[in-house]
Amino acid sequence: MLKFTRRFVCAAAAAALLPFAAPMASAQTTLKVALHSDLKIVDPVWTTALISTHHGYMVYDTLFALDGKLEVKPQMVDKWEVSPDKLTWTFTLRDGLEWHDGKPVTAEDCVASIRRWGAKDSMGQKLMGAVADLSAPDAKTIKMVLKEPYGLVLESLGKSSSNVPFMMPKAVASTDPNTQITDSIGSGPFIFKKDEWRAGEKAVYVKNPKYKPRNEPASGLAGGKVAKVDRVEWLTLPDTQTQVNALINGEVDLVEIVPPDLLPLLAKEKSVKVTVVNTAGRQYSMRYNVLFKPFDNAKVRQAVLYALAQKEMLEANVGNPTYYKECKSLFPCGSPLESTKGWEDKLGGNVAKARQLLQEAGYDGTPVVFLHQTDTPGHNNLATVAKAQLEKAGLKVDLQPMDWQTLVSRRAKKDAPDKGGWGAYFTSWGATDVLNPVSAAFLNASCDKGTFGWPCDPEIEKLRDAYSKETDPAKQKQIAEAVQLRVLEYPTHAPLGQFTTPTAIRTNIDGLLQTPSLALWNVEKK
Repeated sequence: MLKFTRRFVCAAAAAALLPFAAPMASAQTTLKVALHSDLKIVDPVWTTALISTHHGYMVYDTLFALDGKLEVKPQMVDKWEVSPDKLTWTFTLRDGLEWHDGKPVTAEDCVASIRRWGAKDSMGQKLMGAVADLSAPDAKTIKMVLKEPYGLVLESLGKSSSNVPFMMPKAVASTDPNTQITDSIGSGPFIFKKDEWRAGEKAVYVKNPKYKPRNEPASGLAGGKVAKVDRVEWLTLPDTQTQVNALINGEVDLVEIVPPDLLPLLAKEKSVKVTVVNTAGRQYSMRYNVLFKPFDNAKVRQAVLYALAQKEMLEANVGNPTYYKECKSLFPCGSPLESTKGWEDKLGGNVAKARQLLQEAGYDGTPVVFLHQTDTPGHNNLATVAKAQLEKAGLKVDLQPMDWQTLVSRRAKKDAPDKGGWGAYFTSWGATDVLNPVSAAFLNASCDKGTFGWPCDPEIEKLRDAYSKETDPAKQKQIAEAVQLRVLEYPTHAPLGQFTTPTAIRTNIDGLLQTPSLALWNVEKK
């Protein structure tokens, strides 16, 4: 404080000596962060990539959001009501909502946004399947009429992770959901500086001076989103060692993901502190493409469930047991739907059983094209470990290295694997993404409407529909277990264990919230 005061006095004295001195400009605060990936896609509805979701939270707002207790709270919505027959939901927008271009947010904008998100997202598709009519009776009112009572309306609109139902202007939200938007006009706490965006170098956001936060304190992704810095720069640095060195040297203020093997280096630094932002954690997954050989054969996919070993995956990609947990459940361990029923003997590296199933499947040696991201910390060894495990069982693997953003674009292609397509890729989901059969995108088995991999199974869809309409927790648990057992017959993906990721920040940074997706409002740089 003394140093600041002396600078201020000296500057004021100097100004007094100049008869026509201009008023002093207030110093701008810039928060510099190094995230897990470069930003190349700015459409958080077209892709489930976490970096694009982070971007979405910077510039867009949501109708509802999850607070720190994972409870759904209103965000852009002021109040809502439900008719006695539970078929008509009416939402009223709060005052003061404005797009970055100065135009007011209207209910029509929100209706268009819900429709676009609902065509793409797993949970949104189920919600929209229950909707008979969605309209905007006036500028501040959204009216949703259901075909029958639906138990996950608020949970769907308050979905916290990919894909998030972000609200966009109608002109933007009217874009075909399978076509990427390039516009980033939102109504959120930060404005995207598209003119300063350099893919592979940096992305820049500035404080939205007209944003009116809610009155409640910030909690999770809900409450008052108060931007406490003037400018945020996402800097793309080549590797985690470079990121950590930059943090120690004060060149960046935050490193989103620090590999556990670098934590001892940071432990010596008094100017750095380590925290876990997403305490719910994440779940590793291997995703099959069921459109082409060999994973068009369910028995080959079953062989993979026996051949893979979670423990080796977690050791190679996380390393420190403090930050990982074996979990043979489709739904997160520690969550209400956790169950190992049917999965007790899977994911343990049973090579003999895997070989038997490949033989029964008539596997002909067709190689699996593995998309292997090499630039995402904590994920870059998933494909290499899986390759070794599957080759022991007799499956041929074609490992194709690339950066994560290239993978994100390529996984959307339905071309044959030998013509630019793919056979499998590896990723992770936030625990809040996969809490139940409806929210878990990899359980969407609605064929072409499903996400990348495109599984097609009426039985899984029937069970997901049943879950969406059930309100009794005990019966929901029974349905979720039925889904888990059905996935053993028709595998959609392989869950590969859970983990949390340490985030490192400089000690002059305060207010970082515990959230499923990174939130940079409420963050103060002192």
